[in-house]
Amino acid sequence: MIESYIRKQREHKDILLMTHIVIGYPTLDDSLRIVKEMINAGVDLMELQIPFSEPIADGPVILRANQEALAKGITVRDCFDFAERVTGEYQIPILFMSYYNILFKYGVDKFADNMARIGMRGAITPDLPPEEAADYLNAMKRNNLSPIFILAPNTSEKRRRMIAEHSDGFVYCVARKGVTGQKTDFSTDLNDSLASSRKATTLPLAVGFGVKDKADVDFLREKADIAVIGSQSIRIVDDQGVGAIGDFIRELRG
Repeated sequence: MIESYIRKQREHKDILLMTHIVIGYPTLDDSLRIVKEMINAGVDLMELQIPFSEPIADGPVILRANQEALAKGITVRDCFDFAERVTGEYQIPILFMSYYNILFKYGVDKFADNMARIGMRGAITPDLPPEEAADYLNAMKRNNLSPIFILAPNTSEKRRRMIAEHSDGFVYCVARKGVTGQKTDFSTDLNDSLASSRKATTLPLAVGFGVKDKADVDFLREKADIAVIGSQSIRIVDDQGVGAIGDFIRELRG
């Protein structure tokens, strides 16, 4: 379902934008305003992160947002209620981003069932490798949801193919080793990594970890299908307020 949406959008856009928020940061009301600003500015897909105490793939900006949301008492139930409101108001694909501990404690089948019930389209679970994901994959498939897996620059060719076989919707390619929000050198090295990913899968490719401005998005045009913006959008909100996020997204779109 997500794959067909991406391909249809790509018929008239040279790259799509996917943004990331931490649910409950700065507040739940602010989160809803950020979603509205982003979608009205032309975002094509969105990932909603369920706050977690140890988000190991995330850098300091998103880590702090997770900690502050948790400190304000944001629960998994709050996140489902929030996501249900978003999917009820907007038609673009909405995904959860979460760490597997949350799914495991909640119950993998129950988690996937509730995702489908509220109209979510898929999930990104960065700390869950395909080899250990049988229950998750079965639950996602049963609910017609897309499990999004991650390819790193140092992922071997064999493993890229294996990950691609278990993926659906699109594959998330990280622009460099490490955590989110750090400086990324968009260069020939990334070209080589994306070329290897293209060989491994026919699914659309999303690129994240360090995409921060129009120059980065421009670099990815025609190389990837989706540019993912996470930490930088949180910085914009922190520095300039929620009202600035729409103009930021429009600048990226160009």
